[in-house]
Amino acid sequence: MSGSRSRRGRLRRGILPGHRDTSPRSARTGLAARARGGAQPKVVALGGGMGLSASLAALRRITGDLTAVVTVADDGGSSGRLRDELGVLPPGDLRKALAALCGDDDWGQTWARVIQHRFKSGGEMHGHAVGNLLIVALWEQLGDHVQALDLVGKLLGAHGRVLPMSAVPLELQARVRGHDPARPADVETVRGQATVALTPGEVQSVHLVPADPPAVPEAVAAVLDADWVVLGPGSWFSSVIPHLLVPHLLDALMETRARLVLSLNLAPQAGETPGFSPQRHLEVLGRHAPKLALDVVLADEAAVPDSDSLAQAAQGFGATVELAPVARPDGSPRHDPELLAAAYDRIFRMHGRIGPWR
Repeated sequence: MSGSRSRRGRLRRGILPGHRDTSPRSARTGLAARARGGAQPKVVALGGGMGLSASLAALRRITGDLTAVVTVADDGGSSGRLRDELGVLPPGDLRKALAALCGDDDWGQTWARVIQHRFKSGGEMHGHAVGNLLIVALWEQLGDHVQALDLVGKLLGAHGRVLPMSAVPLELQARVRGHDPARPADVETVRGQATVALTPGEVQSVHLVPADPPAVPEAVAAVLDADWVVLGPGSWFSSVIPHLLVPHLLDALMETRARLVLSLNLAPQAGETPGFSPQRHLEVLGRHAPKLALDVVLADEAAVPDSDSLAQAAQGFGATVELAPVARPDGSPRHDPELLAAAYDRIFRMHGRIGPWR
């Protein structure tokens, strides 16, 4: 992993492969100048589902230059039905990201409710979300995933951009021990994100089908151009790790000059990560992307019983740990947008940045 960190460090300093470092602080100075000039940080958030929504709801409070890169392996509910019937990307996680980017004014909150609205009936429309149908309709009208999502974002007044991580619908497969409770020692392949998320067994690893999916070029470009990339929180095996299984997207994460923040979950997730400690989340991430380097691991201070073990696990990625109160005060395992925003803002200010972003 040290070779990867060294390479990324060279790229961060603005050194192209095969060239000498003639200006070791040039890239860092440029970012600092941007900060002093009052420009906002360019932030890319990777994930899916409610975890990504929580991160976006926080990040839109501290920057206006925000891009979400979203998983496209969902095969359940309304998304799964549209995917099966029309052969489209599953729109559900993309819809949730757009809703999270809606503003807090009447316009934003009205549209957030509209696109999240699900029909209730005794017929085929039952369970479909309005936003899913709108997104798919624009895909069919425009024939372009990115253009259609940009248009929906413009309609909503979204505070950021939403992109799929790949232009083809993906199938998530997992190697699971004890998926069949009658055979707890057996390891078998479990297919489909919805099934993986609810398995009673222990997920050993995940992979995508196709195994070498094409990344959306705009997503790769956003990562390469970012100041900060935020990975997580979210369903670890079905929303966070899949980004690391798209080769060109992983390459971009290792080559970008941006700093990388890994945001940990507040609690283990039933089905995917029961009994996981914070450091075990890092261990399984490292098994799927052993060359990935991180800069900061963010965790809720109340969710880390062994801070020394977490710090040691983070060091394996070249990262430091930031502990902060980011959970909602009601005790539920959900992130508070304001507290999470404050934690991200502090990280962006303190780790390699000079002066306020705003």
